Amino acid sequence: MAALYLIRHGQASLGQADYDQLSDKGYQQAQLLGEHWRALAAPDKCYCGQLLRHGQSADAFLSAYRGKELPLLKLPGFNEFDHQEVLARYNPGWQDYQLMNADVAGHANPHAFLRQAFTQAMQRWMSGAYDDYRQTWPQFKQACLDALQQVIARESSSLAAERSEAKAAETESKNILVFTSGGPISVIIGHILGLGDQQALTISQQLTNTGVTKLLFSQGRLNIDYVNNYRHLEVAGKDWITLS
Repeated sequence: MAALYLIRHGQASLGQADYDQLSDKGYQQAQLLGEHWRALAAPDKCYCGQLLRHGQSADAFLSAYRGKELPLLKLPGFNEFDHQEVLARYNPGWQDYQLMNADVAGHANPHAFLRQAFTQAMQRWMSGAYDDYRQTWPQFKQACLDALQQVIARESSSLAAERSEAKAAETESKNILVFTSGGPISVIIGHILGLGDQQALTISQQLTNTGVTKLLFSQGRLNIDYVNNYRHLEVAGKDWITLS
């Protein structure tokens, strides 16, 4: 039996020139999770996507966890989709990310306006009715699931080798961390539960920064233990709970 923890990155730099950077709060959220994890099962492996915010989240977590050093294995299938392109295809005036930020900031409720626009932009992309994207929605989903299967295959093989070396003796369960984004996490949840695309989109919009989703896998079985646990942020205070 192995546990695979899908961890959404800390708060990124929404509204800044480069979104793919953790904000100060994002770093601290990941550190809070690392401190919280000291009381939990020690991680054996650590994976992440190739985006900067994924690696930064993992590094901040591990620095606060203060456990054994773990190599950080990067897989592109855990990358988030290009949200800037999705938004720009929906509104061509948003080709320039800074102009989009200025437009959004000019509304009375910028967060509500951007959330509505993003939902509509996602629906355009997911519909399959347009061919102006570098990566289609089906291609993105398949990349996420391929990365998941790659981790499961690698870790299952490692578990089998350990059992063989132990001559069928009981071996301790493995704990694997994956630092990624809301898109891949929601795709994986949707796949396991057999949900539709719109339901997966709803899930992605509720995933908290550094929220943890736990999967269990063993001998071809894959199940969800829990979704979007952010107890470490609740303990720290409601101001730490963010969705960006």
